[in-house]
Amino acid sequence: MLKIAFLAFLQGVAEFLPISSSGHLVISQHFLGVHIDGLRLDIALHVGTLISIVVFYRTQLGRILMNCLSPRVASIDRREAWLFVLKIFVSSIPAILVYFLLKDYIEGFFEDARIVGAFLIFTGIVLITTRFLPKGYKGVSFLKALFMGIAQALALLPGVSRSGMTLASARMSAVEAEKAAEFSFLMSAPLILGALVLEIIKSFGESEASASAQVSWPMLIFGMIVAAIVGYFSLKILVKALKGRWFWLFGPYCILAGIMTMLFV
Repeated sequence: MLKIAFLAFLQGVAEFLPISSSGHLVISQHFLGVHIDGLRLDIALHVGTLISIVVFYRTQLGRILMNCLSPRVASIDRREAWLFVLKIFVSSIPAILVYFLLKDYIEGFFEDARIVGAFLIFTGIVLITTRFLPKGYKGVSFLKALFMGIAQALALLPGVSRSGMTLASARMSAVEAEKAAEFSFLMSAPLILGALVLEIIKSFGESEASASAQVSWPMLIFGMIVAAIVGYFSLKILVKALKGRWFWLFGPYCILAGIMTMLFV
């Protein structure tokens, strides 16, 4: 239980703060010997952070759903809501393509903590560059959604932060801070749900021995709850960082963590 609590806490913190949850999980497993087999736990922790996204953006999500589905909503509001949903799915396309085309190649990076350290340094450099970008004032267009989607695809690499890449790409596109944060985290929802569906389908074909090696459902639910609670407060911190223009300060941390990893692995 302590191992799962640790991994869930790490997931909740690093999924939203731009320091790479996958990278920190790989590094922590290497240095601390904290490792639990099974993809099912990884998916469960991501579902936990998805829950924190839903809770944090519940007002916006409720408004989008109402505008999409209610016949009483003005046609212009309904159109804007459906356009937003389409932008979310457009942003998911690059990561889906990269995953299915390069899945085996990408998974090899998870075996080498030094490579993770190098990717953390790359993340840190990108974050620091946002310090010199002007304050955003625009919304998310389809082209900007695709650009953020390409940035999200880069984050399939361990050590490359999903939130860091998508928010940095939004800043480069002059997207306003709150809109950038909202879109960045909502655009992760289809990918997390897709991974959950794939895992459920895969579980039906598991052998009895393979299934027994996975984490039990009560432990999965426990980890999911911890990740959701920690993730919610991490989201609040990140939104404040974006508004206060100190988002870039996560960059030096990533660079230092990357250098330390490469030196001491």
